[in-house]
Amino acid sequence: MSSQNETSGRLTTHVLDTASGKPAANLRIDLLRLENEQFSALRSTRTNQDGRCDAPLLAGAEMRAGTYELHFHVGAYLGEQQTDGSLPFLDVVPIRFGIGDEGAHYHVPLLVAPFGYSTYRGS
Repeated sequence: MSSQNETSGRLTTHVLDTASGKPAANLRIDLLRLENEQFSALRSTRTNQDGRCDAPLLAGAEMRAGTYELHFHVGAYLGEQQTDGSLPFLDVVPIRFGIGDEGAHYHVPLLVAPFGYSTYRGS
């Protein structure tokens, strides 16, 4: 693999609150990697006011082929948005995905509302 590919690969995400029509700010996200049938925690971060992380979750030499999970802590976020004190329907939303090309940009957005979510591979 060329040195350009080794430094260009990255993993990013963002979270949009489709109920409010706004970015989901201050939402905790954990990144885990599956190795030998065990998940290991790589990092934990929070979204900024734009619903994005301030830096890629993986980049450069950290970007390795394999199976990963993002854990979006939407229950805590939604609980802060609710005013009636009820327990949110969703709690931690896990998204398991594979990285096959270490030189590529993998973008995993989450669209979330109180009773559902969707994701896709973005650009």
